[in-house]
Amino acid sequence: MSDNCYEYVEKNLSAIRENIAETAEKYGRNTDSVRLMAVTKTVPPDIVNYAVSLGIDLLGENKVQEFLSKQPVYNKAADVHFIGHLQTNKVKYIIENVSLIQSVDSLKLAHEINRLAIAHNKIMDILCEVNIGGEVSKSGVPPENLISLIEQISLLQGVRVKGLMTIPPPSNSDVFLGKMEELFNKVKSANIENVSMDELSMGMSGDYQQAIIHGSTIVRIGTGLFGKRIYN
Repeated sequence: MSDNCYEYVEKNLSAIRENIAETAEKYGRNTDSVRLMAVTKTVPPDIVNYAVSLGIDLLGENKVQEFLSKQPVYNKAADVHFIGHLQTNKVKYIIENVSLIQSVDSLKLAHEINRLAIAHNKIMDILCEVNIGGEVSKSGVPPENLISLIEQISLLQGVRVKGLMTIPPPSNSDVFLGKMEELFNKVKSANIENVSMDELSMGMSGDYQQAIIHGSTIVRIGTGLFGKRIYN
């Protein structure tokens, strides 16, 4: 891998960090309240590890098979969250290797995570994924069904709901980010037992600054950091 690739990532990371800090400060938030996730889909492990060496401490994985092929050589200094669509029959492959699953959108999936977490003597932290724009092409629970789903998941012993995740429609992103902020606060104010609502994961390369304005605590950046799959 050429030195130019490393310089490219370093330059992008510096700009992203500056944007996060400026936006947080402008809107009265502590910079430390926003965590930067490096989304590693299609990115070679050596480039990912270089990003970790620069201080990235959170990786986002979209595909189970790709993660399994890269995970053994990842720098263990970074946490890994699973952020892609997750089939129930794939949970067993990641249950021991990720610290949080962001894409839980059904009771069936939550039950399987719960079963395997108990079998591995652990509690699995999760986020509930919300289809805030009602798009048929995206997974996620409809907003009107969210509280009911969370209430049912909260009864499971091996799962702990830590917050919400969403991918808003690219058009009118700011409108849907605002709706997501309102929904997050609504769930938080419900004070559901075994639900902490610490995390609001939203915002990607094109809208992470707007997401910070609307309360995001995790921004998931792939293209903005690593480029448009330039390493394929």
